[in-house]
Order: sequence, then C-alpha cells, then structure tokens
Amino acid sequence: MLVVFSMAAFLWVFGIITQTPKQARWIMIGLLFVAVLAVHIILPNGHPLREGTGGDARLWILLAAFVGLVLAYRRGLLWIRARTNPVSFEVPETGQLFADVELERAARHIVLREIGGVGQKSLKEAKVLVIGAGGLGAPALMYLGAAGVGTLGIIDDDIVENTNLQRQIIHNDAAIGMPKVFSAAARLKAQNPFVTVRPYNRRLTADMAEDLIADYDLMLDGSDNFDTRYLVNETCQKLGKPLIAAALTQWEGQISTYVRGGPCYACVFPKAPDSKLAPSCAEAGVAGPLPGVIGAMMAVEAVKEITGAGEGLSGSMLIYDALYAQTRHIKITRNKNCTVCCSAT
Repeated sequence: MLVVFSMAAFLWVFGIITQTPKQARWIMIGLLFVAVLAVHIILPNGHPLREGTGGDARLWILLAAFVGLVLAYRRGLLWIRARTNPVSFEVPETGQLFADVELERAARHIVLREIGGVGQKSLKEAKVLVIGAGGLGAPALMYLGAAGVGTLGIIDDDIVENTNLQRQIIHNDAAIGMPKVFSAAARLKAQNPFVTVRPYNRRLTADMAEDLIADYDLMLDGSDNFDTRYLVNETCQKLGKPLIAAALTQWEGQISTYVRGGPCYACVFPKAPDSKLAPSCAEAGVAGPLPGVIGAMMAVEAVKEITGAGEGLSGSMLIYDALYAQTRHIKITRNKNCTVCCSAT
C-alpha cells in the first residue's frame, strides 16, 4: 500500500509543479485507484503486483468507502451552512460604498490597469440613462448592470411583443404584454441586486427631456426614430452631457460618441433621411445577434467614458457590416454651420 500512496503523492506534487488544476489532479489519483482495483480483480492471488499493492482488494474498497463518507459529510456541512448562512445581497449600513460580494464580482475589472478600484468606484457612482429598451438598449443595459454601474435609468413607452424576443434579450416570453421598462428593470435587479433602476414608462418628449437628462451623467441612445435621436442630441449638447448613440438596420450597425466641443449627431445627420431610404427594422428586417454586437459596443464605450479608459469614439464613427464581417472607422468633423452644437457653445 505504501507504493500506491507514494505514487498518489507523486502525482499530486507533480500536478502542483506543472500547475495542473486541482480537479485534474484528483482525477489522476482516481484513475490510479481504479487501476489498483483492476489489478486485484484481474490478477490471481500471490501475483507480485497484488502483493505490492496490499494483497487484498477489500482494503481498498474500505478505504474508498471511508473517503466517500468524508466527502459526503463535507458536502453536507457546506449545504447546511449555505442554508443557514445565505449570502447577503444587502448593502451594509456602515457607510462603505461596496458590499463584499460586489468587490468579488468586480474582481476582473479591478485587476484591469485601465479601470482598477478607482474606475470601479466611478462606475458605482455613475448614473446612466438608456433611451429605448429594445434591440440596442437590451444588451447595453445588461452589460452596464453587470459591470456595476450604480444607477440605470430606462425610458421607453413600448410593451414587450413576441417579435421582440428574436433580438431583445433582456425580455423573456413571460414578459409579453408588459411595459419594456418594467421587464428590463426586473431582469437587471435579478442579475445585480445592487443596481438602482429607474424605469420611465413613457416616451421622451421635449417638455421633460431637459429635466430628465440633467439628472444623469451619460446618455445612451438606442431609440428607433429620428425625432427622439435629434431631441436627445440637442438636449445633451445644451446641457454638456456626453451621448453615445447607435443605430442599425438589416446587417449593419453604427455607433459614435458625441460630446460638447466635438461633432454632434446633427453634424453628421443634419436632417432625417426619407423614410424609404431608412426603413424601420419591422420593414427592412434585422439579423437577431446584430443588436447584441452594437449594444455591447455601447456598453463598452460607456464604461470607457465613465472610467476614462482608452480612447472613445468622439470625432469618429464605427460602422460594422455583419454580412461581410467588415468594420470601418470613419472620421467625422464638426459642422461649423450646425444649428445644434454651434449654438450650444
């Protein structure tokens, strides 16, 4: 038996040296145990291999039963502990910004040099308004909530329909008929109980746009109509609020960031195109995963904007053609005759 234990110890130490995962090391030792049992079952009594490994299979069976009992006891203790001491998702009343479980969730952000603890604190303290809880807003909201953005506002006057579920992944089948903002809020809270969600079940209109946008640090426009896009852009320029805007149709999506001092949305699109040239997704169709790609890009740019990481998309537009797997980066400049950003400054 000493030989077998020595081999098991060797496998364990060798696994540590080669940085083999612990689970793989246990599998190797398990295979060694199976091999020893096979020796005792197949080979006759008195065989040197049987004698060298204890001589009797019953010893190994007893050992296996003992190990199994220990593991079952340990698993039972862990189960009881989990039942009696569940993880608390309540923010502690100690004045600290993060609960311990939040820090654990944010570990992959915190080790990033460009974000770190300071950047994660900025995300926690940030307030982001997402206009539209549809194809673009759905993935953007989910990733911002998961990333640890402290406050997320959602404004949309639509309800969840069956045709939305092909691409608006924040909603599910049971939410059909529910206002999108409430469906999205429920999903966000289920994903991250620490996020504050403010749902606004109404259309963004000129009479309330300024008051609403003034309360947020960053806007993400995923709306599906030009009236809302121009309204959001004009209000953000007036208030000096950064705006990340995206749009898509069929197989193509575009995204840019608009800040005061740089080109605004109206510089690039001075007036809305003819409806025949820019049909809606309902009319022209859209590839299901495409909103996820562009919406996730919006979330990435939002994280960068909040934390100051990297270089944003102000002064440029990224266009993604999913059908031919091509990405284009177009430089955009400020229109000196723009009636929005030039008058705002």
